[in-house]
Amino acid sequence: MMKKTYLIIALAMILAVVLAACGQPQVVEKEVTVVVEKEVPVEKVVEQTVVVEKEVPVEKVVEVTAEPTEKTVVEFWTTDNEEDRIGVYEAIADRYMAEHPNVDLRIVPIEEAGISQRIATARAANRLPDIVRMGIERVSTFAADGILDEDAAMAAIQLIGENDFRSGPLAMVVDPATGKYAAIPFDGWIQAIWYRTDLFGADGLNPPLTWDDINAACDALPGTENLLYGLTLGTDPGQNYPHQVFEQVAISNNAWPFDTEGNVTMNTPEMVEALKFYTDLQRCALPGPQYWRGAREAYELDQAGMLFYSTYIMDDLVDGSGLEAGGNVEIPVEDLAGKTGFASMMEGPNGSASYGQLVTLGIMAGADPVAQDVVKFYMTDENYTDVLALAPFGKVPTLESAVEGWSGLSSYFENYSAETLAQIANGYDSMQRWLFRPEYDATQRAVVGDIEGRLLISQAISNIALEGTMTPETAAEWLQEQVETLYAERQAGE
Repeated sequence: MMKKTYLIIALAMILAVVLAACGQPQVVEKEVTVVVEKEVPVEKVVEQTVVVEKEVPVEKVVEVTAEPTEKTVVEFWTTDNEEDRIGVYEAIADRYMAEHPNVDLRIVPIEEAGISQRIATARAANRLPDIVRMGIERVSTFAADGILDEDAAMAAIQLIGENDFRSGPLAMVVDPATGKYAAIPFDGWIQAIWYRTDLFGADGLNPPLTWDDINAACDALPGTENLLYGLTLGTDPGQNYPHQVFEQVAISNNAWPFDTEGNVTMNTPEMVEALKFYTDLQRCALPGPQYWRGAREAYELDQAGMLFYSTYIMDDLVDGSGLEAGGNVEIPVEDLAGKTGFASMMEGPNGSASYGQLVTLGIMAGADPVAQDVVKFYMTDENYTDVLALAPFGKVPTLESAVEGWSGLSSYFENYSAETLAQIANGYDSMQRWLFRPEYDATQRAVVGDIEGRLLISQAISNIALEGTMTPETAAEWLQEQVETLYAERQAGE
């Protein structure tokens, strides 16, 4: 009986095992639950995720990426691109950023000759700079293209003080289409007649400001003390110097390449009269084809009493200019600079003008308003003086308040009278150029550049004054034909 009992128990145990193997629900559920919990603990997976969150805190990532976007970037392109000049621009930028830590002011040097292409490329990429230093000849073109912020220029001029600007430079930056200032006058240089004040006084001559006074000096100066000639006239057909001098003469008689309707006007009575006045001066001038070098040396050597030149000659009249063969001219006149006056304006029968270059600061379309304050900073106190000091003879200030500081930037200025320095500073009041006339469009300005680049004026003057193959009348007709051809070629290429 006992054996049967054991047998029944054994059979029961075997049956239980067989049932388990066949998937009895209760037993399988318990075993699966236990196995999953032990092999893949959920708690440990969660703990690992938490550790990852601690290693890369979200707050730190946001803080690092946000910091640079808090500064306002102002890009300033400058054609003062020599290394030492860039250093000064950057030093002023550093001063500005020290006072305005939320501004990132970047100075970018560019070539003057390539500025139009650089601007075109930046415009195509929708990445114009904020401020551009450029010659006045660029202003009208950029204004016509709609890429100058004239309201910003107006605001900057007001910030600096409109009444502090000389009237001449302000007039040159007016956009005739809007009546607004298209850019901010920055600095520049003046060209006119330098003359011997001592000898003019001895001969009872008036300063050479008018055509009549220039003619009177031309006739009276030769033979005065050591002088052989009244002046040296630009007549070399292969040089640009004759064009530069003649252009001032032409404008002083209201003679221009185009009229306001776009017609070529190289043969007008005013142009003929300007050609005659200019070439008649050869009667008292150094013979042979001459350009700036001969003119400068003849004046320094006490041979001529008048000189057409820019303000860059101021140190040469003290030390003597460099000679092609080496060394410097030995000036025989004691204190030549002190005995030299500067006629900053020429008055003709139908107008008046002085010749030179004006450099501007343009605020581009889309510029941040901070750019207006940057312009003001560069034209204020020591900052402006530091810029002018880069080349004092060629950077005449456009602000009246800066003239006194400018006049002390070079020891060479001490050799000139206060009257001469004032005349140089006042040269802006009458400065004009054919290229600057606001009514001219881009094509007409290009033709003006062609006239100068192809030396048409220089050739005409040589043919009249030296070769005798043309008269002022026939030269004017020849110029008319040449310029009409250039204009037609330009129009056909548009």
